[in-house]
Amino acid sequence: MNITLHINGKDLQVDVAPNQTLLSVLRANGVFGPKHGCETGECGACAVLLDGVPVNSCVMLAVQANGRRIETIEGLGGEQQRGWRGSRPLHAIQTAFVETGAIQCGYCTPGMIVAAKALLDREPNPTEAQVREALSGVLCRCTGYLKPVQAVLRAAAVLRGEDVPPIFEEILPAPPGLFEPRLPDEPMDMGDPAVAVKAPPALLTIGMKPLAYVGKPEPKVDALKLVQGHPAFTDDIEKRGMLTGKLLLSPHAHALIKRIDAAKARALPGVHAVLTHQDIPRVAYTTAGQSAPEPGPHDNYSLDTKVRFVGDRVAAVAAETEEIAQRALDLIEVEYEVLPAVLDPRQSMQPGAPILHDEPESWLIEDPQRNLAAVVDWELGNVEESFRQADHIFEDTYYSPKVQQTPIENHVVVTWWDEDDRLVIRTSTQVPFHVRRILAPVLGLPEKRIRVIKPRIGGGFGVKQEILIEDICAHLTIVTGHPVRMDYTREEEFIASRTRHPMFITMKTGVSKDGTIVANSMYALSDTGASGTHAMTVAGNTGHKAMALYNAPNIKFHADIVYTNTVPSGAYRGYGVPQGFWALEIHMEHIARSLGLDPLDFRLKNAIKTGDEHPVSKIWSEGREGAAEYIHTCGLPECVDQGAEAIGWHDRYGNPDWHIVPSRPHLRRGIGVAMVMQGTAIPNLDMGAASIKMNDDGSFNLLVGATDLGTGSDTVLTQMAAEVLGCPPEDFITYSSDTDFTPFDKGAYASSTTYISGQATVIAAERVAEQIKEVAARMLAKEGDAVEPADITLQDRAAWALDGRSVSLRDIALNALHAENQHQIMAVGSHVSPESPPPFAAQFATVTVDTETGQVTVDELVMAVDSGVIINPITASGQIEGGMVQAAGYGVCEEMAYDDEGRVLNPRFGPYWIYRSDDVPDLKAIFVETYEESGPFGAKAVAEIPLDGAGPAIANAVYDAVGVRIKDAPLYPEKVWRAMKGIDD
Repeated sequence: MNITLHINGKDLQVDVAPNQTLLSVLRANGVFGPKHGCETGECGACAVLLDGVPVNSCVMLAVQANGRRIETIEGLGGEQQRGWRGSRPLHAIQTAFVETGAIQCGYCTPGMIVAAKALLDREPNPTEAQVREALSGVLCRCTGYLKPVQAVLRAAAVLRGEDVPPIFEEILPAPPGLFEPRLPDEPMDMGDPAVAVKAPPALLTIGMKPLAYVGKPEPKVDALKLVQGHPAFTDDIEKRGMLTGKLLLSPHAHALIKRIDAAKARALPGVHAVLTHQDIPRVAYTTAGQSAPEPGPHDNYSLDTKVRFVGDRVAAVAAETEEIAQRALDLIEVEYEVLPAVLDPRQSMQPGAPILHDEPESWLIEDPQRNLAAVVDWELGNVEESFRQADHIFEDTYYSPKVQQTPIENHVVVTWWDEDDRLVIRTSTQVPFHVRRILAPVLGLPEKRIRVIKPRIGGGFGVKQEILIEDICAHLTIVTGHPVRMDYTREEEFIASRTRHPMFITMKTGVSKDGTIVANSMYALSDTGASGTHAMTVAGNTGHKAMALYNAPNIKFHADIVYTNTVPSGAYRGYGVPQGFWALEIHMEHIARSLGLDPLDFRLKNAIKTGDEHPVSKIWSEGREGAAEYIHTCGLPECVDQGAEAIGWHDRYGNPDWHIVPSRPHLRRGIGVAMVMQGTAIPNLDMGAASIKMNDDGSFNLLVGATDLGTGSDTVLTQMAAEVLGCPPEDFITYSSDTDFTPFDKGAYASSTTYISGQATVIAAERVAEQIKEVAARMLAKEGDAVEPADITLQDRAAWALDGRSVSLRDIALNALHAENQHQIMAVGSHVSPESPPPFAAQFATVTVDTETGQVTVDELVMAVDSGVIINPITASGQIEGGMVQAAGYGVCEEMAYDDEGRVLNPRFGPYWIYRSDDVPDLKAIFVETYEESGPFGAKAVAEIPLDGAGPAIANAVYDAVGVRIKDAPLYPEKVWRAMKGIDD
């Protein structure tokens, strides 16, 4: 039927099907601001304004919008960067989102901004609660909502005509000569990032010149395009003749495919291809995007004769429309031989358990007959002997559940043949170079015939460190010759993607009378699901990081990683470390309280310190031979001091009056802490590279293989290059992650981008700077005395001699390209580090527990972090805030539930609850700066450590509030209530 839509002030007449959603019509007509994140209207990424009211366009029929006024983010403002298309300033909300750092991945940004506009149109002076309520229908996995709320309050003030002060960071004085002064402005209610950067003089040991761009809250280099809804993401593309790819998924947890008949599906008009295991080569591979040689089991096949979990692949279809593709899937006839399934990892290795991987082609499986995907085992000293000598022994078992990463952008891939008969894979991935290398043998193509393009990523959190649907989409393009688009639904993200590894962890600790830990052991039973992707390295990381924090002389770690007939586990932000600290820090709290020791003093007494050898580094490193590493920077004691002060620890802990809520006798308050450490890249393995090219006007092209998935890595790498080359970040065109054009990078994982890719960027910039100085010296010598290149400094877009003479970068570029000794000024830098300097943090939490229901409300989360020098306080604090909320989710409310047949019971938002803007706690990030000599400008990692501490800190706060220890996450009300009542599960 023909309808008229009034979109952003323009009329569009379009023919639509009666069942076509408004979202699909908008995107089919080039309006890419509204996004697909679910099909049930729960994520809000698709939000638009309909006659000024926010609606979810994914659940609204297009015909319902006939004749009505539709406004998307594209209609709010913008275009000021593209004057030939007209000039319209950004809306105040868009400007505030840029200024406050409210944009991380940017996928939910359009929905948030249109929801905020509707609020401010009806209420120009909203309260914070009103803002949070208005944004609550738009889910965000990145930000923790703090900065978006601040952005809306700031925009409201601007629209009321009020002056708003610039965004600031609270800085304590640093030692003279280290940093140029960064003085705080007056605090403001709308836009104060609530992040403190504190630099204790005792921690900063290496002098640096004053910095112009590093350490500053520079706006993100991609903020303008994201805040205007420009087509930046994988799915924001149109291709003539593009087909839709869909997957037929298994309804059984474990079964053999005895017969499959696709004849009826292939005969359906509009179907271009149907693929089954009979149609493509059987190649064993791993979906884990890791450096070669990948250390885990190679037990995946594009399509197989056996299905191992509900949601496993059975067949694939490419058709002209999604509706035709779905009908084709329904026509495929499959006869299954259902096999017994194992759903509990504690049963996987029992005699008689069903064997998941009995196929001969799979390799690097530790013991397939026992469902044992991998084993990690190491020991320092003699743990058993030390247990016998200890004064106290504490032993207990803890559990971390199966949780999903839930980036708001689902997995999505577009593949096509280019004009040179090369396969192009445009995909939302964290690891484009690994995708190309791993897929080459799977597809039967040499790597040189595959190009992988990584556009903007709408959140990853590790789940996009997998080669998940790229292979099937590529197979369909190879067979049909057509471009093919394939994405997951939200349900498919839950049942057919990847999750965090559930773990049962048993801790046993020996302690002397004076509170010294003399022996510490951890046994982890890790559930890798139906595939061994990341099996060994995740569990190994659990022990490597968690068991290194308390530097006992005797430490033992053993992990059995087993298969079950559940959704495969994989990489998830933190990579095994949150599971370890969930167990370790609840365990340490129990020890301290049992021995009558102060929880802070007990932990710090035993914690690793500056100058110590990292106890695990020499015996384990991602399954490879380790090497001794030493802790050069550890600000953990200062983190504890700053975090304790910020949350009022000394006034609240042990204070019975604070624990009682006046006039509400059924409520109890509690306060908890966890201390954590993470890693920074994988030593002697992770490599990143960058190239920088100078343009005629003195600007630069920065090409990096690193992938920015919302972390702000494109921005911080640009800031580093800008610092070296003496020009502002706006003088850079930064392009990341295209296997044809950018240098190699292992990808976005292991908290390595700032440290590894940043150092590569600095090396490239320094090499370009040397070339610039040589040209500048020649040019300056013509006007006066000779100048040595080494005596020239680069700043303010010019090269300066010691006597004050200068030549602009533009003139230098023109001279090099067009005048004398003509050559292109450019360079490549690469970096691999032999070290992995750990960041440290102290996580504090307060809660309120309802003793009548067991309901836990998290009130405050404060994290004080030593991540070295902070390159960009706005982006770094956003990482901490969002990470704390994500970690609180697995501690309080997130868990994938299964029935007895292996079916996920809550494969959608809502039943699977992630925090919303109106139920998050108060958040505060504090950075305690140390100077890590091995890192670029003294930086260490920041992205993963906020996932490690919130869960156990909340559990410890519940213990403090009501005196019950909950050892298995999450802290559901019934679980807490039963513990208070002494009722066993």
